[in-house]
Amino acid sequence: MSGGWRVVERRLGKAGGVKQRTARQREWDRKYGEDRWAIGYEVDGEFVRQEDALESIYYKSYEAHFAAHPEDLAELLALAKTLRNPHAEATTGVDLQVPAISDYLRRHGLRLAGAEVVDIGTWDGKASHPISVRLSPLTIACAADPNRTLEQWWQQRKVLVVWED
Repeated sequence: MSGGWRVVERRLGKAGGVKQRTARQREWDRKYGEDRWAIGYEVDGEFVRQEDALESIYYKSYEAHFAAHPEDLAELLALAKTLRNPHAEATTGVDLQVPAISDYLRRHGLRLAGAEVVDIGTWDGKASHPISVRLSPLTIACAADPNRTLEQWWQQRKVLVVWED
């Protein structure tokens, strides 16, 4: 790893709810020191901070999906008034897919024109619409590795790194 970051944990699993995330972050602050650790991904042998991977992996995966499946984009635009991540709402987990899709729409000058609240993903085996499943990170191909879903890649490649002088 370049720049002094050393991987200390792999496959960290899901971020979890607010309480779980806060507890883990406090533990890492105690163990490694504040501002001396980061969460991110190994991409082409380099460490990429999670916030940068949101652009290079998450956003790009939705961008590639909409390019390959313009019918999904058209359906979403016609159907949805609002997007919702039911899993994140139910668990206080991190919502990545709604911001990625919202960024895509904004960057392409597109607006939701429908009347429905459309889930992006599922919760407890339920989805508001069939497109909810098609646009789930459990279904979308990862731009960095099309043989994996976005969710598989995001969880399997996540690392905790520590800065070493």
